[in-house]
Amino acid sequence: MSEAVQCRGGISDEFGGIIGGTVRSRQHREPAIALTDAKLRALKPKGKPYKVADFSGLYVLVNPSGSRLWRFKYRSSGREKLLSFGQYPEVGLQEARIMRDEARANHAKGIDPAQLKQDEKRTSIEKGGNTFANVAAAHVAKKVKEGLAEITLKKVRWMLAMANADFGDMPIADVTAPIVLKTLKKREKQGHYETAKRMRSVIGGVFRYGIATGVCDNDPTFALKGALIRPTVTHRAAITDKKELGGLMRAIRAYSGQTTTRIALELLALFATRPGELRKASWSEFDFDAHIWNVPAPRMKSRKPHSVPLSSHVLKLLHELKKQTGWSDLLFPSQRIPKNPISENTLNQALRRMGFTAKQMTSHGFRATFSTFANESGLWNPDAIEVYCARQDRNAVRRAYNRSQYWEERVKMAEWWGEELNR
Repeated sequence: MSEAVQCRGGISDEFGGIIGGTVRSRQHREPAIALTDAKLRALKPKGKPYKVADFSGLYVLVNPSGSRLWRFKYRSSGREKLLSFGQYPEVGLQEARIMRDEARANHAKGIDPAQLKQDEKRTSIEKGGNTFANVAAAHVAKKVKEGLAEITLKKVRWMLAMANADFGDMPIADVTAPIVLKTLKKREKQGHYETAKRMRSVIGGVFRYGIATGVCDNDPTFALKGALIRPTVTHRAAITDKKELGGLMRAIRAYSGQTTTRIALELLALFATRPGELRKASWSEFDFDAHIWNVPAPRMKSRKPHSVPLSSHVLKLLHELKKQTGWSDLLFPSQRIPKNPISENTLNQALRRMGFTAKQMTSHGFRATFSTFANESGLWNPDAIEVYCARQDRNAVRRAYNRSQYWEERVKMAEWWGEELNR
């Protein structure tokens, strides 16, 4: 006979099953003295806690405060253990019995119910802390340490804020492809196809970071490939006709607005850099003795420092500009907020005042203009032209080789381009 203990209404086996009096086998039949909702409601508190058994180890602990707590008693490795199932009536009689039956089934499989509950609780806590928003924040923090450009970080944070509004509080492991797609479709309905496409990429980056750190197992955005409307690629407007280029440069030199704006446009045409790289330039970056402009890595799209040769045409403009803004650290300080640089809109608006529409020319278009004329000239190595424009070569060894190998050619190219723009 199994080990037995005295229990209200008879003797209980190791799970509290009633034996003696009303016969009850392990087939799990309810004895006549089993608890009912009426009996539970009738239980009154006493001066000391007391127990009222149901069957198979389940009982209610009635406290002096009036609380009625479900407990399941069982033995594991020769030791008596208790498992809590909550409080009546929040946890009803049938629900408590179901939890008791599940615990008994696990015990029969050699699984300790109490240990299983602790493991599930720990997993729940860990899962709750690994929300999409928390993992996304950690991912962005990593990008900050890696030196991602602030303007790029701003866009990433903006897109993740939209994602967080929809499923940021969910454990990242529970976020599915349909959930992400629903968020992306909101952008599509607004006609923001490019935003939806980029959001998918940004969200995917969070999941890949989550996989790497062990908080989720897959990237649901991979399944969304082809699910979004493909945006129409619109290239930035640029002048590539020689006659039209001459008209553009004459219009810039005759510009009647701010002198600094006119010089900025001329330098942009000569350097063929990205507008932001020039607008945010500081005087300390220029080595006038060596004729080099050293653009720091944080301001480059490639996150690598870039050296730009200063042609005689550039030096002339810089000396003129020095008289205008030499008092500032910046080459092009904003008139409204001098500590900030001018905006790209300042340059584009100047082009509009000259009569060039957004479909004809943009400040970013000077790069395409230079690249077109340099390649069509047949005078320069195509790789040298790419380096001149600071376009990133995916091959690191080749990139390092190109940067050093083509410096002299780029110096000559800068003089040639200055002559072309002054024809």
